[in-house]
Amino acid sequence: MAIALAAALQANAAPDIHAAPCVAGRSADPAGWSAATPIVAAASVGAAPALPVGASRQAALPPAAQVTYRVAPANRGSVDSRGGLFAFTAPAAGRYRVALGSSAWIDVVGGGKAIDPAAHGHGPACSDVRKMVDFDLRPGRYLLQIAGSDAASLRLMVSQVK
Repeated sequence: MAIALAAALQANAAPDIHAAPCVAGRSADPAGWSAATPIVAAASVGAAPALPVGASRQAALPPAAQVTYRVAPANRGSVDSRGGLFAFTAPAAGRYRVALGSSAWIDVVGGGKAIDPAAHGHGPACSDVRKMVDFDLRPGRYLLQIAGSDAASLRLMVSQVK
């Protein structure tokens, strides 16, 4: 009797959303993530291309050995890894999220130093986002440093967290 009651209660329990399969045609990708346009990462600070906030880019990355970082990354990756530099402007004070589609090290540099992350985690379930790192920023221009990527290209996006 107790076994039957336990089975009935378990059958009526709410499903674990993390264990639920992804539904075809539905995406948990953040707004602006799915329409990535190509960009080439710079190997030097002065050549860093501008990233628009809220729009994703598919970035081609040079070999990390060719990249001159403003601040040494805590994790440069292997000798064969890739990286690159991008610039972006935070139009208002707030929390900004850097999302990547594959594994790599992320640094945001402002005022000549790396800014401590406010939070980090994986992308939403059923999305193509692999990694997200949040930074609390003031209005201004920042340098995004990518290091330690095994892939020659990765999707990335900077967005303001509302």
